[in-house]
Amino acid sequence: MTAKTDPDAAPTLEMVAAKAGVSRATVSRVVNGSPKVSPEITTAVREAIEALNYVPNRAARSLASRRTQAIALVVPESTARVFNDPFFATLVQGVGLALADTEYTMSMLIESEAAFGKTRRYLLGGNVDGALVVSHHTGDHSYANVSRALPVVFGGRPLDPGEQVNHTVDVDNAHGASLAAQHLIDRGRTRIATIAGPQDMPPGVDRLRGFVDTLVAAGLPADAIEYGDFTPASGAIAMRRLLERDPTIDAVFAANDQMAMGAYSAIAESGRTIPGDVAVVGFDDDRYAATAVPPLTTVHQPSLEMGAEMARVLVRLIDGETVQPATILPTSLVVRESA
Repeated sequence: MTAKTDPDAAPTLEMVAAKAGVSRATVSRVVNGSPKVSPEITTAVREAIEALNYVPNRAARSLASRRTQAIALVVPESTARVFNDPFFATLVQGVGLALADTEYTMSMLIESEAAFGKTRRYLLGGNVDGALVVSHHTGDHSYANVSRALPVVFGGRPLDPGEQVNHTVDVDNAHGASLAAQHLIDRGRTRIATIAGPQDMPPGVDRLRGFVDTLVAAGLPADAIEYGDFTPASGAIAMRRLLERDPTIDAVFAANDQMAMGAYSAIAESGRTIPGDVAVVGFDDDRYAATAVPPLTTVHQPSLEMGAEMARVLVRLIDGETVQPATILPTSLVVRESA
């Protein structure tokens, strides 16, 4: 008795092979992109796939290749910080754009170091082929340890030189801060302050270093320093402290645009004007910089390209390619009305 074919059943690899007049193995080679199949046969198989509306079984392909076709984007920060800071949105967009033409999908994990165990189990449990880690703090060795067992690309250099991080994509933070400081010097400002970022994170350290080195080289004091946590509220608090301690401050470099916006409010509260009394320069060139009042002069960091490059490097690592350990992207100054 001949078995009946279910007209509603999903087309199989065998059905494609029968329609194309080739073996099941040949269809499998075409589906997996093997170069060992002639163009004529490849065309016949693809026409059969299209005619039957065949969709490859990804679960079976993953078992065969030991690939999940998935990567994780790990952000060891609070949820509030991630969704309020435009930097992360732009970086995620860059990752997504780079993965659009690949077979990889992305899972975003917002995880504090205090609860790292769950993230570690997920990363090492065969759920992803690799991971991207951004905004890691000093002492955060757990993610570095993961890189020994799984391809990992870090957004930003490790703060601790002894930390075993194999691949990083970063921007030239020190040079960007130097551009900001030099711009304020060139505008004739002589009492220049800074609102530095957290000193347990590489961007905070590097931007402060670039700022201080430039002022010292110009023979100007570099002692007007307050610290924030990259949020607007911390920028406002820091700016108030700076002005209370030294009313002669005529310029400030904030280590990110969010803190610069906080500085705006504190300067206005004090009755001062921007840039007349106090010139302001930020860092990031986020989506709020151009629409601030007045528009913010800032250091443009290519966060979209940073995310895209991180994704490209990770895919190459997963594919077994040799990739240079560190990629540094350039920064540039965007001059607007605040300075």
